[in-house]
Amino acid sequence: MPATSSVLAEPLTLPCGVTVKNRFFKAPMHEALGTPGLGPSQDIVDLYGRWAAGGSGVLVTGNVAVDSRHLGEPGNIVVEDESHLEMLRRWAQAGTAGGTQLWMQINHPGRQSPRSVNLHPVAPSKISSVGGYGRFFAPPRELSREEIGDVVRRFVTTARVAKKAGFTGVEIHAAHGYLISQFLSPMDNHRTDEYGGSLEGRMRFLIEIYQGMRETLGPDFPIAVKLNSSDGDPGGMSQEDSLRVAVRLSELGVDVLEISGGTYRKPVFEETDSSVEDHRRGVYFADYARRLKELVSMPVALTGGFRSASDMEEAVAEGLTDFVGIGRPLALIPDLPKRILNGAGRRRIELPRISTRVKALDEALGGVLLIGWYEMQMHRLARGGYASAHGNGLAALAFTVRRHGFGALMPRRAQRHG
Repeated sequence: MPATSSVLAEPLTLPCGVTVKNRFFKAPMHEALGTPGLGPSQDIVDLYGRWAAGGSGVLVTGNVAVDSRHLGEPGNIVVEDESHLEMLRRWAQAGTAGGTQLWMQINHPGRQSPRSVNLHPVAPSKISSVGGYGRFFAPPRELSREEIGDVVRRFVTTARVAKKAGFTGVEIHAAHGYLISQFLSPMDNHRTDEYGGSLEGRMRFLIEIYQGMRETLGPDFPIAVKLNSSDGDPGGMSQEDSLRVAVRLSELGVDVLEISGGTYRKPVFEETDSSVEDHRRGVYFADYARRLKELVSMPVALTGGFRSASDMEEAVAEGLTDFVGIGRPLALIPDLPKRILNGAGRRRIELPRISTRVKALDEALGGVLLIGWYEMQMHRLARGGYASAHGNGLAALAFTVRRHGFGALMPRRAQRHG
């Protein structure tokens, strides 16, 4: 039992009727713990068992792909059918211990599928990635209407298998420039059929996925959506468009909206969208969250920048968010929620700076080093160890190449901003 009366200890009942035991929301991070056969490993089972014991109310997995032909990163897990059902059940059992909610994040990368894992990506429109990262992605092919229907069915199938395996919820990944995000963006979606044009057309793909899941999973199963507050790109999805999408999702009965932002082209760190005071606290997307809370009735999870218990409590108490999304700190301190609720863990969390101490390497591989270092910490947690206190970039580089080969040195999104 919590030793404090912190607002973070309060349970919350979702629109579907499920009650979450507290306000800690472990944000998705790519664990890179899939097997060579694209299934869940014993390491990911053990990692989530450790996080469940750490006291979070909700654990959201790293993205699980719906199609083995279209991976987002090395080490992805794919759920196309019931082939990995037994290991999925072990994962679900470990991650739901102690009344924890375990939600599978479900995703399709679209054109944001690196050459190292996919030479034939697909997208809403035949538009290649632009900017410095473009050379790392093959030109995409435009999806036909029939293929769009197939992708919708794949999302629903993955969600159905997740529920059968014992996951207690799912999250639709509609952010970070992946396929659903591409459909929402007027920069990336130039279609002239019912899946393009107006915002209503561009959000149709997302709405069909949600409605298909809701029909299959039932009215009492949590379905969350991760949505960009904006893409951060001129010509991309704007904050106004995002708010309109959010209102529609709330009307349809989505259980939680996780707020995020950015794409490969515009990393989230450059688009914090916060006031001076929020910048001081390090909290991202706070201005958007305030506007959103005036428009929707569904619970909101604000992920990004929370580094102290007092900032977390203040955000919930003032109604800025319903859930406190935490990512990277949980890769360092897996029982952080339990520590805070027991009255410890009040000190501000300082994340290490990841560096090889070679400036040219740091500049060339900054995002890869960051991802690799946090993947290395999650691997340590899975094996019963503890995270390192030092941001050794060379160790992270060696770990990444050893596990995934040199192809993993292509740019990937920096570890989620939590």
